[in-house]
Order: sequence, then C-alpha cells, then structure tokens
Amino acid sequence: MAKTALIFTPKYYVHDTGPDHPETPRRLKSIMRELDKLDPHLVGGKLERVAPNPAGPEDLELVHTKEHIQLVKHVCEQGGGLLDLGDTVVSPKSFDVAMLAAGGAKKAVDLVVSGEFRNAFALIRPPGHHAGPYYAMGFCLFNNVAMAAAYMIKNLGLTRILIIDIDAHHGNGTQDIFYNSRKVLYASLHENPQEFPGTGFVDEVGEGAGLGFNVNVPLPFKVSDNEYLHAFDDIIVPIAEQYNPQFILASIGYDGYFRDPVARLNLSAHCYRSIFEKILNLASTCCENKFTAVLEGGYNIRQLGKLVVSTISKMANFPYFTKNADRAYPPDLKVEERAKKTIEIVKEVQSAFWNLQL
Repeated sequence: MAKTALIFTPKYYVHDTGPDHPETPRRLKSIMRELDKLDPHLVGGKLERVAPNPAGPEDLELVHTKEHIQLVKHVCEQGGGLLDLGDTVVSPKSFDVAMLAAGGAKKAVDLVVSGEFRNAFALIRPPGHHAGPYYAMGFCLFNNVAMAAAYMIKNLGLTRILIIDIDAHHGNGTQDIFYNSRKVLYASLHENPQEFPGTGFVDEVGEGAGLGFNVNVPLPFKVSDNEYLHAFDDIIVPIAEQYNPQFILASIGYDGYFRDPVARLNLSAHCYRSIFEKILNLASTCCENKFTAVLEGGYNIRQLGKLVVSTISKMANFPYFTKNADRAYPPDLKVEERAKKTIEIVKEVQSAFWNLQL
C-alpha cells in the first residue's frame, strides 16, 4: 500500500492568470517535472498520484456564502477578469479549476481519514488561504484548506482539527472563517503582515467560542531558519500538543524561501524539511499520523519543484537531496533579535490560554 497520496490533475493548468502573473501553471509543472525525475526503484510504492473530483456547491457553502460562489462563477462565465482590486485573476475555466482544487483538498483528507493512505499532499491550484467567507483575495478564489476542515467536522464527525499555516503571508481567510470556533485551532507563522494582508497580528486570538484558538506568529522581514524554527518549537508545538488534534491540516506555502520573488523571508530548503519533520512528529504523537498538506504559495519557479519534493520525501520516507537550495542569506543579527522579542510577546499573549514556558 502506498503511504503518501499526491492529489493532482493536469486540469489545474487551465486556470489562466496571464503571462506575467506569479501564480502561474508553471508552478505546478515545475513540481511535476521534479517528481518525474525520481527513481522509481528508490521511491518504490511510497507515492501514488490520485485524481481529484470537483467539490460540490454544498461543500463550498460550508465556508463561503452562496453570493461569493455565484460571483466567481459569473465572472468566469463572462470571460474572466479581476475578482478584487488587486491581483486575483480568473479566466473562463477558472471556476471549474477552483472546484477541482477544493475537491482535491477534500479527496486528500478522505483518503487519510479512511486509512487508505497514511498521509496526503494536495498539489492544487489556485491556492486558497486568503479567500474568506464572502471574498476572493491574494490569488485565492475558494479556501481549500478551510473547506476540507469544515467537511471533516460536518461529515466525518471530527471536533478538533489543527490547521498549521506556514505560507509567508498570513491566511486571513482561514482565520476569518474559524475565528469563532474551537473545533479548528488555526496557527500561522508568517512575515510582518502590515503590507499584506493586514491581518495576522499577535493580539488576534479568536472570539466567542473560538477565544484562544487562533495563534499568530508575525515574524520580521528577512527572518532566517533558526528563529523561524525556534518559533515553531516554542509556540506551535506545545500548543498543538495541548490541543491534541484529531487531524492536522497544513497550508504549505514555499514563498518563505529566500529567493522567492513575492515574499521577504530568508528560509532555506533545510528549514522546510525541518518543519515537515516537526509536523509529522506532531501527527504521530497526537493523531495517529493523520496529516494532509495543501499547497498554497511559492513562486520561485526554478526551485519550487525541489522544495516541494524535498518535503514530500519526508512524508513518504525516501531520500532526496536539494542541490544549491539549502543555502540562504547570512542571518541579520538585528532581525534575529526582533524575532526573539516577537516570539516572547506571542508566548506571553498565548499563555492566557495555553501552558507555555515564559
């Protein structure tokens, strides 16, 4: 039996954002090319590609208003265009592709919950974590990871789902959707959100029933591996262990890579492998390895395939080496000091809800 399912269809390439847009089909093509290079004898039966089914309107309505769904569909049917005031572009086929993206996340969690696969990675586009209940934003049409979580709550009976977001940008849509719920603990490590998306600050901790179930770690621009991993170990790990999730979902953005053209962090490929090891350890400890990754950002086309496959290798337990991708710029000591202070502030705020070592 294959351990890791890779959810993918070439139909994801049909979502056309234009020739100069960073969220391009070339992102997924670079990943698939790198996967095709793997030695089948080395990988053995550890990976299996699985085609998704489209999500249904009832699935999307778990996290989005009917009006938002219809707006996306209408703009696509009219030939495409902008869905927001910025850069969320759609083409005539984008609605169908977005339904397949949401369906890919749903398929991934179904395969893991059923025990057919140990874990899964949904290699999908368009991304999703900036899409909120009634809006598209930041290249995102529908919130794939949020829909997958809501689907598990409604249809599979889960009541404690951990979403870890390691995209370089805060997942404002995911936070918005679950801000009043304790059935989902949302934890995000991201760059300073003042420029974009304007959410993800330390004091955004949830409301109502969700008070204390929203964790933001806004790290300074150009933060390097050491403090990023320090934040994960000192904040995310102990909170996750206390929450004791039944399932771990992860919004995985590779735009924290030091040469990404869209974000401003200073992370290496080694950092991403380390984060995956830590998440997999949490899944082993808390929820019998039930873990699904969902692709979000990552726009360095030359390195994205290597970054993604290096983390898939951790999920499926096969050796893979990334030439020239483990380097990053030397750490900036002033940045690292600001990161340390941010980590301590987050720990102080979150200690009102969780037992953290101050």
